[in-house]
Amino acid sequence: MIIVLKKSASEEQIRHIEEKIREWGLQPSISHGAEKTVIGVIGDEAVIRTKPLEVFPGVESVMTVLKPYKLASREFHHDNTSVTIAPVTAGCAPTVIGGRQIVVMAGPCSVESRESLFEISRCAQAGGAKIIRAGAFKPRTSPYAFQGLGRKGLEYLSEMRRELGIPIVTEVMDTRDVEMVAEFADVLQIGARNMQNFNLLKAVGKVKVPVLIKRGLSSTIQELLMSAEYVLSQGNPDVILCERGIRTFEPMTRNTLDLSAVPVIKRESHLPVIVDPSHATGHWDLIPSMSKAAVAAGADGLMLEIHPRPEEALSDGPQALLPDRYMNLMKELGTLASALGRSI
Repeated sequence: MIIVLKKSASEEQIRHIEEKIREWGLQPSISHGAEKTVIGVIGDEAVIRTKPLEVFPGVESVMTVLKPYKLASREFHHDNTSVTIAPVTAGCAPTVIGGRQIVVMAGPCSVESRESLFEISRCAQAGGAKIIRAGAFKPRTSPYAFQGLGRKGLEYLSEMRRELGIPIVTEVMDTRDVEMVAEFADVLQIGARNMQNFNLLKAVGKVKVPVLIKRGLSSTIQELLMSAEYVLSQGNPDVILCERGIRTFEPMTRNTLDLSAVPVIKRESHLPVIVDPSHATGHWDLIPSMSKAAVAAGADGLMLEIHPRPEEALSDGPQALLPDRYMNLMKELGTLASALGRSI
């Protein structure tokens, strides 16, 4: 349910409505838009329907949210939401995802060593990336494959951030690790395999760190939005969605990149959406064209993998761009973004 407030509604009236909603065992969530302010009422629908929400002073109207994803829907929040990445390290400039700038997150698939992390991160930053992506914990199909460096990888990422002054995004896989990873990361990534790990979604929803949710291997767009709803419902408003390809019958690519998901998500939700063409295609030579297509489709950012020696990479070498190819792609993306009235 959504309570639409009058423009004349006072702060006292708003507080009174929020207090009464909490007294009823429901959860209020306020959204300030350019044209109107609304209060979302979250909880048991049977309880909500019995409450006289329209009688409160300052209320203009009451609407039912038809979508199963309430807080993530445009019905609740009409204007686009932007997520500000405020790094935990002093000296790092904030980065906004969901604005005019198309934010590129680039780096290695996984933290392999301190030396390689610094080498690749310097390259990513020099090319224009605003956030470094690298996994300290790696979910792998095979239990014998490289699983990441764990906490040591997080420490390397933290050291790199202090030296280069650039924020980091890294994956958290276990509810027991959320607080630890949140101490290091500027953005917590929920990987495709964990998109419907609801306990993990609830856990990251309780920390004050932005969350990036990757679409599951065989998940619908509605299921992705419902995963975002789990995080939003726990009080964390900073959610970024990521299209990274879905599993189909097509064997020529690692996954099938569903670029139609970008405009569909933007139609249905106010949350920013980025695209990961590296994991979507699995082949470095397909990344440039799919990156440009993602920008043309309206993506708010890209997630790219780079490696100077992909034949030696401990994970996902075939989809990693060589540094010179990455640099060329960033220049081309800058030209395309400018033509669309945006920037890289």
